Amino acid sequence: MKTEAQLTADTERYSAPGTGKNPFAWYQQISVSEKRAFWSCKIGYVLDAMDTQFLSFVIPTLIATWGITRGDAGLIGTVTLLSSALGGWAAGVLSDRIGRVKTLQITILWFAVFTLACALAQNFSQLLWARGLMGLGFGGEWTAGAVLIGEVIRPRDRGKAVGLVQAGWAIGWGVSTLLFMAVFSWIPADYAWRALFAIGIAPAPFVIWIRRFVEEPEVHRQQKEAQAAAQTRPSLLDIFRGDIVWTTLRASILATGVQGGYYAVTTWLPTYLKTERHLSVIGTGSYLGVVIVGSYCGYLTGAYVSDKIGRKRAFITFALASCAIALIYTQLPLDNLTMLVLGFPLGFCASGIFSGMGAFLTELFPTRIRGSGQGFCYNFGRAVGATFPFLIGYVSQTMTLGHAIGVFAAAAYGIVILAALTLPETRGRELNAQAAL
Repeated sequence: MKTEAQLTADTERYSAPGTGKNPFAWYQQISVSEKRAFWSCKIGYVLDAMDTQFLSFVIPTLIATWGITRGDAGLIGTVTLLSSALGGWAAGVLSDRIGRVKTLQITILWFAVFTLACALAQNFSQLLWARGLMGLGFGGEWTAGAVLIGEVIRPRDRGKAVGLVQAGWAIGWGVSTLLFMAVFSWIPADYAWRALFAIGIAPAPFVIWIRRFVEEPEVHRQQKEAQAAAQTRPSLLDIFRGDIVWTTLRASILATGVQGGYYAVTTWLPTYLKTERHLSVIGTGSYLGVVIVGSYCGYLTGAYVSDKIGRKRAFITFALASCAIALIYTQLPLDNLTMLVLGFPLGFCASGIFSGMGAFLTELFPTRIRGSGQGFCYNFGRAVGATFPFLIGYVSQTMTLGHAIGVFAAAAYGIVILAALTLPETRGRELNAQAAL
């Protein structure tokens, strides 16, 4: 346990204002252990995104090779997201029980192994099962990482830190795009999709680094000590009791809109560009490159915006912008150059809205059930949002794919605005081990 002097020093350090005009001054002020936690979460998220995004690139090949329908392809994406929702909630509960760091290790190893299993699938059913199992780790990694980094960083800079970690998703998406362009240019499509999935085992060795260098957050250790002394442990149902249940419900609806809008656009975007815009492999990769650069810039901007203007205003601002740009991108008869240019704001808005999510959910729940609460809300949203790719694939059989994407994206971002208006502002909230056990 820390001494009173150490705790006082921590309080001053965690609540002190940022310095000067350097946007990364907060990073320079944190300890070595905190920097290790930051990079472990960020790199984990990069690798998570890389493995997850492989599916969106192989859908056209699977349709051509196996003769599956768009509805079948959408079902693979939906099952992946549904299982990731279950994995995310389970990882949240597990992180409250065995720790944030151990859970992060388990989830990274899990999604790496089952991404490799996708490469070995011999038919639609086997791929469906492999992706479903992969999704358990994919969803769990976000929960464990978001709780870990959210508890480590001081309140004033939590939004920036968690948002920069989430920016790793754009990097992973970019890496998967480059790998797609390289693999599908060098290897025949019938084998290239397997090679792409096989690369997914690459994250597994990263678990060794995490095990050696990353420590549990102090606030979580204090909570576990208090629970051990009182001989109590949190229940799975605590997030549905008392006044917490109303917070859980509203946060879950918010997460549904954020993720439903994102998956509506990104899951089908490569297929939309290839089948309705008739772009080649290189052309599709180039257009996606612009979207991904915009996505990364959106994550970075959103990270600072959520700390500057607050979580609620950031959600509403990005939701309005995301809705507008998604409709313009998919509904208007644009030429290819305009499509290329609009890819930047499309990625910027759709990803920027995520930056405040991890910090917001961390601040909404007490330490003893933070993993469970954050894991459930985010992944409930993922589960419902997971139906969007399937529904879009199904509906696009009677309307254009672009029109279907636009309709579902607009509905999702409308949900974000409504939910955000009902939730409290949490910017700057202190995280303390809870006395009430």
